[in-house]
Amino acid sequence: MTSVRVAGIDCGTNSIRLMVATVDGDGMHVEVPRIMRVVRLGQGIDETHRFASDALERTFAACREFADVLREHPVDALHFVATSATRDAQNRDEFEDTVEDILGVRPDVIPGSEEARLSFLGATSVVEQQVRDAEAPYVVVDLGGGSTEIVIGGEGDARFDVQAAYSMNVGSVRMTERHLLADPPTDEQIREAADDIDAHIETAFATVPAGEARTIIGVSGTVTTMTALAQGLKEYDRDAIDGVRVAIDDACSTDEAVLRMTRAKRAGYPVIHPGRIDVIGGGALVWTRVLRRIQQAAREAGHDIDSYVASEHGLLDGIVRDLGSRMLSA
Repeated sequence: MTSVRVAGIDCGTNSIRLMVATVDGDGMHVEVPRIMRVVRLGQGIDETHRFASDALERTFAACREFADVLREHPVDALHFVATSATRDAQNRDEFEDTVEDILGVRPDVIPGSEEARLSFLGATSVVEQQVRDAEAPYVVVDLGGGSTEIVIGGEGDARFDVQAAYSMNVGSVRMTERHLLADPPTDEQIREAADDIDAHIETAFATVPAGEARTIIGVSGTVTTMTALAQGLKEYDRDAIDGVRVAIDDACSTDEAVLRMTRAKRAGYPVIHPGRIDVIGGGALVWTRVLRRIQQAAREAGHDIDSYVASEHGLLDGIVRDLGSRMLSA
């Protein structure tokens, strides 16, 4: 076997994505570019620890759409990965059973450590081609709706290997539903959310020596959306975002502005997907706190990091690459 055609599905707290690609000795070749639907599977789960019935229906509708795509583009294997929201849900059997009925595979509810590994694989597999001055070690930040993974690694010949990783239970949906309830959020709500995020970061940094990193790579819809806004893009342009460097000061200024906007004002920015308008402020706050803390840790280690690299390649790419590689090895 010299090549395989595989598909990956990344089912997160806020969105679900599908990609089909051929994997061979030269890497991954995308055949059906990623399809993304905002389904808010994690709606209310931080409080109830159960999937809401309407959230399940939105997700199942996207799965039926994906099943139609896969009938048109048959694959050798499909890996359906579910992350933070499903890890937290007490009624996840209903979700898993119905997805299996629709797609023929049972969701693989992966732990945060595996989510971190796959995100790191997806992000770092292309960074050397995208960014000439990208220097290892890399710290990859995958900022999702329910969790945020911080991963460091990539030194020497082991450029896809993880040195250390930690999955924090903070994300755009979770922080919004837990703290940022007003529109716009109040100063007190923002302070409480920031304290919550900072406590999780300190716990993560006890495991992940983020100060050793030379390059920050940010992945996920929150990061790429905030990158588009920091660049002043009038519409979402994946090619203009993927691999671009952004100054941390510029990113944090943009984050602060979006955090304090009303939802109606956010809706006036076409680069913000309608499904992110209500939660992007929570994601922006998480992004600022993580960037500033990595920057501080780097200075404590004796060097400066003043920018990050935005990447459109994260968990979904890692799922597909990993599946294809394992099949070829077998």
